[in-house]
Amino acid sequence: MASASPPAASTQPALPSGPAVFKTVPYAFILPEILCGTWVWILVAATSVSFPLLQGWVMYVSLSSCLISLLLLISYLFGFHKNSENWKVLDSLYHGATAILYMSAAVLQANATIRSELGPNSPLYYQLNSAASFFAFITTFLYILHAFSIYYQ
Repeated sequence: MASASPPAASTQPALPSGPAVFKTVPYAFILPEILCGTWVWILVAATSVSFPLLQGWVMYVSLSSCLISLLLLISYLFGFHKNSENWKVLDSLYHGATAILYMSAAVLQANATIRSELGPNSPLYYQLNSAASFFAFITTFLYILHAFSIYYQ
């Protein structure tokens, strides 16, 4: 006769806390997101910001995303989530929305790079804008990876 034991429930993996955040795949992307995002706004700020409308948006997106990601990292490190499933939804929505915003900022920074090629102080500002564009696209890629890797845990 077959046993009447209940079927095994599928359990979601626990949200990491403490140093385990840096060892778990979707959450390990937070620190590189912060570091690359910091490089974006440092490099843009190092230029003369010749195109304030374009580079102002880049500065806003990179700085606000960097600060919010830092708060999210601190909350994971100290375990403020208390293993609630709502934090996965929050994390996924935040990183998905930020990936879209960062993509727009990266494209605008690439446009500013192209426009700064023939300006005054051309070599220096062009190189700084090129590096900022590179880090903006890398940061965008990291946010996309983080947003989608939550679904494949």
